[in-house]
Amino acid sequence: MKGMANDRPANLTARPVCFPFTGDVVGGSHFSVLGLVENLDPSRYVPVIVPQFPDGAVAKLFRDHGIRTETPMHWTELPYDRNVSPWKIAQVAKDIPSQIRYLRSRRYPVVHTNDGRTHATWALAARLSGARLLWHQRGDPGALGLRLAAPLLANQVVAVSQFASPRPGLWSAARKAQVVHSAFATDVQEDRASARTQLIHELGCDPRTVFIGFFGAFIPRKRPKLFMDAIAELAGRDLPRPVMGLMFGEAYDGGRTERELKDHGRQRGMGNIVRQMGFRTPGPHWLAACDMLLVSAHGEPFGRTLIEAMLVGTPVVATASGGNIEALCEGATGILVPPEDAAALANGAQALIKRPETAQALASAAMASAKSRFGDRSHAERIMAVYDEMLRIPLPNAADRSGPSSPSIKPLGLKSEATS
Repeated sequence: MKGMANDRPANLTARPVCFPFTGDVVGGSHFSVLGLVENLDPSRYVPVIVPQFPDGAVAKLFRDHGIRTETPMHWTELPYDRNVSPWKIAQVAKDIPSQIRYLRSRRYPVVHTNDGRTHATWALAARLSGARLLWHQRGDPGALGLRLAAPLLANQVVAVSQFASPRPGLWSAARKAQVVHSAFATDVQEDRASARTQLIHELGCDPRTVFIGFFGAFIPRKRPKLFMDAIAELAGRDLPRPVMGLMFGEAYDGGRTERELKDHGRQRGMGNIVRQMGFRTPGPHWLAACDMLLVSAHGEPFGRTLIEAMLVGTPVVATASGGNIEALCEGATGILVPPEDAAALANGAQALIKRPETAQALASAAMASAKSRFGDRSHAERIMAVYDEMLRIPLPNAADRSGPSSPSIKPLGLKSEATS
């Protein structure tokens, strides 16, 4: 079983929590989980990350922070941001027995899934193994899994926003759901002037240029073309400074979307006013380098980069859609505009460019708001309270196996290194 570390427990009273991850695309959910597991009380809960690929990007992210990972088996990888074929579903079903054996062998009392592909590949095995399942809903509230599977399989659902929460109904997980906003390192500090200078040197542009950032995967929900259209609209106006749209992110389809976006830019005659910058870390550094974050997304559950921008003092213009409305207070901590409207996004950006004192006031208020609302330690306490609540509920036939309440549980070490 490649990637597994030794089994000696670091704490005989702590309970292990399994965090499986299907696929190897590192996104906001992975950074949110990282913030969570680094703040769990090790005397109560010990995280074990189970990435699908022992030498992949997800495994590296957690191992680089001293978090234990192990990959005990092979299981089916589902496509990223695409529909799943019946053949893939059949393959997922074949993986369940080996997943159950693994979960039972480690006597996990809790399995914590964090994205759609992982819900689909691990939720049923978690429940059949006797573990409690925490379904962390970070995506579309209309997702099939949340509507059909979560009501049956999840012991608890935690949604990152009211928008992402399951809708009430006869068959719904709403009765066992609660909102816990994502975790963030609120003590992050970035030298904005130095980061901006780095961009100027890299791009070789006019030092007066206003850098307007897009951060995220190039997927339909993020509306990357709408961002480009807003920049084109803005660049055609009478402004005191030149503007440049910087797209930090990538697609995961072999470069097809990147080529489409470049073609779109040529068709709009954008020249070099929009640049694809690729996926870069650390995200807060590049957010701090930008003069503004323009969030064009529609139906975003709770945008991680939006909060990170608030924390590093980058003003935000965002669509009044999804979790953006819960993160920003219009006119106090940012500017919210109608969704699907490039001109409205351009109007919001123009207002901040022409009134820098307003931009600074909004950024300062946003930073204070984010620090008071989205701390990673308080988030970890709330998640541990959910674990506590789940473990007080006895499982059917729990006496037939070593279950979550058994004193024979052997939790796993927090910082033991995985082996290759």
